Amino acid sequence: MNQHALADPGPVKKREIFGWCCFDFANSSFTTVIITVIYAVYFEKIVAGGSPSAAAWWGFALSSSQVVVILLSPLIGAMADVKARKKSYLMMTSVVCSLATMALYFVGPGEIWPALITVVIANIAFSLSENLCAGFLPEISTPETSGKISGYGWSFGYFGGLLSLVIALAIVKSGDGRVPWTFVMTGLFFMLASLPTLFFLKERAKPHNLAPGETVWSAGWKTNVGSLGVLRQHRTLSILFLSLTLFTSGLVAVVGFASIFAKKVLGMADEEIIGLFVVLQLAGAAGAFGFGFLQDKAGAKPALIISLILWIGICVWAALCQTKVEFYVIGILAGIAMGSLQSAGRAVVSTLTPDGRSGEFFGYWGFFTKLAGVIGTLVFGCLAWAFGYRIAIGINGLFFLSGLLILLPLNLRTPARQPIE
Repeated sequence: MNQHALADPGPVKKREIFGWCCFDFANSSFTTVIITVIYAVYFEKIVAGGSPSAAAWWGFALSSSQVVVILLSPLIGAMADVKARKKSYLMMTSVVCSLATMALYFVGPGEIWPALITVVIANIAFSLSENLCAGFLPEISTPETSGKISGYGWSFGYFGGLLSLVIALAIVKSGDGRVPWTFVMTGLFFMLASLPTLFFLKERAKPHNLAPGETVWSAGWKTNVGSLGVLRQHRTLSILFLSLTLFTSGLVAVVGFASIFAKKVLGMADEEIIGLFVVLQLAGAAGAFGFGFLQDKAGAKPALIISLILWIGICVWAALCQTKVEFYVIGILAGIAMGSLQSAGRAVVSTLTPDGRSGEFFGYWGFFTKLAGVIGTLVFGCLAWAFGYRIAIGINGLFFLSGLLILLPLNLRTPARQPIE
């Protein structure tokens, strides 16, 4: 009998898919407000006092958090499969992220290390929760619907990011010195918006019986090490992970530094930056939703290729753009490309994941995406510090180009959802 078999709690209901999508809605507040739009600029301007080294520090914080996630995510994914507790781990990591986010309220000017440590803790918890949430996708979808359902999730996420930005904008406009309250709001938003996930999403995996003297940790490591050999048997998935690592490196760099680029290079005010990302969130929702249907109709490969070509053009144009109006157009294209790339990337991993091994294989998805987080943010931060933001964003386009070239020969139309004994 397959030890990784799924439980049978009945057919997947719409409210369960809704609950799963709500987690994307909830956690997007963190990436949008803290990592991308508001705290990134707040750290550079207020906490670091405009230091020339702020970009390198910020890149170091994001990269170091991903190093920890790289070490933990495959193990935690395997442990979640062993104990059938993906949902419990998902909620625990979301609470940690929410509390750490609210703690940023207490970090003031000049307190660089407390700020970086708090961001690292929050980002570790966020990234682990993201992996665990993705591990549910193969259980609530089929190869024929994974693109559409993944697109629903990313679309919910963009609307969650949009709503959190609108609330943040209202807080910022309410008076001087109110920016730190946006961090409190973001933590509460994440915690409260994830409640439908807690109530509606089911744990469909069966727990495994542990051998005498075996612990969850040892069983997790055993499964984790064993799956290294399994991953080598999946050549297409392995090559896809290489492509995904490269293009995600470019993507996380854009997410981590876009608002600082807008501030430092184009001189955009805080309210203009928030407005820009409101537009980006709407475009991202449309991209995720539309390309999800495209993937289910035409396959994952066309969706990924179109997205990567868009990103190459976006990086080149951003390096050359001179006006705020241009950057708003770039933001719309980036939103469409970001939504489609994230949705298609997660969905194609779902279709290639063996039955009953979702936590484990999405732990590896997390490993490679977080490796990309180490590479992308560290490279971009160092390039921006050494050569300036325009050169950094131009070179960043090479990540998307490399990912595209590796992706082109792959056949992504044949699912491999057979269980592995």
